[in-house]
Amino acid sequence: MTTAAKRSDRRISPVFLGIVAVTAVSGWAVWTDFAEQTGFAVFLFVTGAWIVSLCLHEYAHARTALHSGDLSVADKGYLTLNPLKYTHALLSIVLPVLFVIMGGIGLPGGAVYIERGRISGRWKHSLISAAGPLTNVLFAVVCTAPFWLDALDGVPPAFQYALAFLAMLQVTAAILNSVPIPGLDGYGVIEPWLSYRIRRQVEPIAPFGLIAVFGILWIPEVNIAFFDAIDALLRSLGVSEFSTRCGLDTYRFWQEFWDEQDPRCAVAG
Repeated sequence: MTTAAKRSDRRISPVFLGIVAVTAVSGWAVWTDFAEQTGFAVFLFVTGAWIVSLCLHEYAHARTALHSGDLSVADKGYLTLNPLKYTHALLSIVLPVLFVIMGGIGLPGGAVYIERGRISGRWKHSLISAAGPLTNVLFAVVCTAPFWLDALDGVPPAFQYALAFLAMLQVTAAILNSVPIPGLDGYGVIEPWLSYRIRRQVEPIAPFGLIAVFGILWIPEVNIAFFDAIDALLRSLGVSEFSTRCGLDTYRFWQEFWDEQDPRCAVAG
């Protein structure tokens, strides 16, 4: 099977490279305490890294689809990692970033448009859907590596907090997006194995899956149970609840002007 695509369709977008550059520079500023306002540097670093992970999430869907037979993903620009090329830029990038800023939660975004009719084989369809959340899992492993490898000596507290918070975002995104609710990747994994009748019945409600997840998380009991599970998983990876909470606290740098930050999380800057 051919997976030919023009070289220009695979070239990494300057937009994505710019986001990576901002992430790298702000990460360096957090590490070296170069910025006068460390909280603002943490905000730029985590937000930039979060957008990078969203781009890689969508790229994983597209790249897997390409090798499964859908060559149209190259023509759509999905292989360039340009967030502006995605079918639902609002759902894929803007809303997930807003959810991080407002609620400190890694809510998954919308997927790239895959021409499923070009792809044969149920396993291929399932793998395409699974590729995105697996990218978040890999990102989480990288972010938590210094913790479970016990390699934090010399790592500045602010950078530790930022990594812990970023890891929490990746874990929540991976778990939420794996829930088998129509419109999310978890449902996309099992959809090829459902009967045609069930798929037709579910299709009209698929666009509201993300809203349903957000609504369910507003239920206090569900919210508490969910984040208790997230904290337990992160603790098993060596990331303490204190580190993730301080990461969120430092990320919300604007709170320090209202004395709303936990003084135990104070960092230089």
